[in-house]
Amino acid sequence: MKTYEKIFQELLTATDFMSGEALAEQLQLSRAAIWKAIKQLEKQGIVIDSLKNRGYRLLAGDILLPEVITNRTGLAVYYHVTSASTQVDAKQGIEAGNPSPALYLASSQTAARGRFSRPFFAAEQGGIYMSLHLEPQVPFGQLPSYTLLIAASIVKAIQNLAGIDTSIKWVNDIYLGNKKIAGILTEAISDVETGTVAHIIIGVGINFFISDFPKELESKASSLFTSQPPITRNDLITEIWRIFFTSNHEDLFELYKKHSLVLGHEISYQSQGQSWTATAVDVLKTGELVVETSTGLQKLSSGEISLIKW
Repeated sequence: MKTYEKIFQELLTATDFMSGEALAEQLQLSRAAIWKAIKQLEKQGIVIDSLKNRGYRLLAGDILLPEVITNRTGLAVYYHVTSASTQVDAKQGIEAGNPSPALYLASSQTAARGRFSRPFFAAEQGGIYMSLHLEPQVPFGQLPSYTLLIAASIVKAIQNLAGIDTSIKWVNDIYLGNKKIAGILTEAISDVETGTVAHIIIGVGINFFISDFPKELESKASSLFTSQPPITRNDLITEIWRIFFTSNHEDLFELYKKHSLVLGHEISYQSQGQSWTATAVDVLKTGELVVETSTGLQKLSSGEISLIKW
C-alpha cells in the first residue's frame, strides 16, 4: 500500500487531529514523507485541515483503495487513477490473459460510453467507475441477466450502507427521485467454436459524491450524496460485489422488480418506426419488459423507454 493511502486510512479513522510526528512514528516514515503524502492526497481532491500545532484532520473526500477492495472481496483489482474506459481496460485484460473474476477500476474516465455508444458523463472526482470481468462459459440462452442482477445489487448495497431508497428504470439505470445516479453496461464476448459466452464485462458508473454536472445534465442527473458521505466509495464497491456474488439470483430478481420505477406505470417508446404508449406490467428473468398496449401484450428486449408521468 502506498504511503498516501496509509495516511488516508489513518486520518479516516481518527477522531481528532493527528500530528505529523504521530503519523511519522506510527507509519515509520520521515516527516518529509508525511508532508509529501498529504500534498498527494490534496491533489486527488481530499480536503485536509492543517494546523501548525495540532497536525492534520480529514474534512472531506476519499480515495479508492484497490488493496482494501481485494482484501474484502477476494477480487483481483486492476486500478488506474485515470482511464479512457474501464470496459476497454477489461478487454485489454482479457487479451493479456488476466484471470477472472477481476475488477477494473478507475477514479475517472475520459471516454466513457453507455448503451448505444452514448457518451457517459464521468466526473474527475467523486465517481465510481468499474468493470467486472467474468467467464461464464455457458450458451447464450442460459446466461443470467447480469444487468438486472447488478442493478438489484447496487440498490441493496445503497440501502444497506446508507439507508437510501433508490429505484431502477428498465433496464439499466439507477434513480434517486427523478434523477439518474448510476448506469450499467453489460457486454458479452462469444466463442464461435463452442457456441458459448466466453466473457462477460459488466460496467458500472455511479455518481457517488459529485457536485458539478454539465448544464445539459443538471435536470436529469444527480449524485447519491450531496454532502460529505457517511461511507466511502470503497465501502460501497465492496458491498455491491459482496451482494452480487453471495445472493440468490431469484432474490435479486425479485428485488429488481420491487424497486422498478416503471412497473405499473404508463410509458412511451419507439418500435418499428412508430411511437407507442403502454403500461409496464412485468419484467422477465431474460431482462425483457412486458408491456400492455391497446393491441395486447408486447415484450421489449431492447430500446429506450420514457415514463409518461413521474
